[in-house]
Amino acid sequence: MWFKNLSIFRLTEDFTLAPADLEQKLEQMAFRPCGSHEEFTFGWTSPLGKSSEQLVHSANGFLMLCGKKEERVLPASVVNEMLQEKILETEEQQGRKLAKKERTALKDELIFELLPRAFTFSNKTYAYIDPKGGWLIVDAASAKKAEDLLSSLRKCLGSLPAVPLNTIEKPVKVMTEWLINNQAPDDIVIEDECELRSPEEEGGIIRCKRHDLSLPEIKNHLDTGKEVIKLAVNWADRIAFIIDENLAVKRLKFLDLIQDQVADTETGSEAEQFDVDFSIMSLELSNFLPRLLELFGGENKA
Repeated sequence: MWFKNLSIFRLTEDFTLAPADLEQKLEQMAFRPCGSHEEFTFGWTSPLGKSSEQLVHSANGFLMLCGKKEERVLPASVVNEMLQEKILETEEQQGRKLAKKERTALKDELIFELLPRAFTFSNKTYAYIDPKGGWLIVDAASAKKAEDLLSSLRKCLGSLPAVPLNTIEKPVKVMTEWLINNQAPDDIVIEDECELRSPEEEGGIIRCKRHDLSLPEIKNHLDTGKEVIKLAVNWADRIAFIIDENLAVKRLKFLDLIQDQVADTETGSEAEQFDVDFSIMSLELSNFLPRLLELFGGENKA
């Protein structure tokens, strides 16, 4: 359950729904499997999995949600091969070439015919709301996946004033200065991975991994105008992650100081362990997120 990515949204109004009220609203869009002719379905499911039916898991004021998407898999290569056969067969029968519109209609018919026999796969996206801190955090590596979940949540709630995180200082500028000066704030350790990009349109990109970023060759790239768009860092020996130009956190790891807290807590079931993990993770992130804002000059509310 530990989040591996953070797509961070700021709640611009107080979130006042109690867990039971939020649960009631999510039930409007509870997950159901794909119908025989549906390409995909999305709905809310229990964050705890099969051990619970609750759509909202509450701990210490934090509210955990889980969206589930199921899709039917129709490989494009299979569809195209069968479509070509059907087109050739139809053209031979009618003694003429089919128009583009007719080919599209044949493809639609073929997909409709194949969908009930297609395999399905599903994936879950976890998120939690921190009403006190004013955060909505989605465990998603892509902005689109996070926005899709947010859109579904808005449908259930009617509205949800939430915007992507925005800071006064641009992350690219701040991270570039850290590397140029070979100096970061006291609680930040620069690790061994970064991505540099030339500022001009379609500029070149340099990716460094398992590399000493204090070496002169890195500074040479920066001196020629390249900017840092991704950087691996460690915060206070508590979490390690990659931060990008949009303030998205990726490949998040909770380090030994946090894992020791988990190990020191005895649990008797998977549900209890989930609750402990969520409580420790959400509390840790509630301490980290305000510091993240400070690192980049504070929050831009304009």
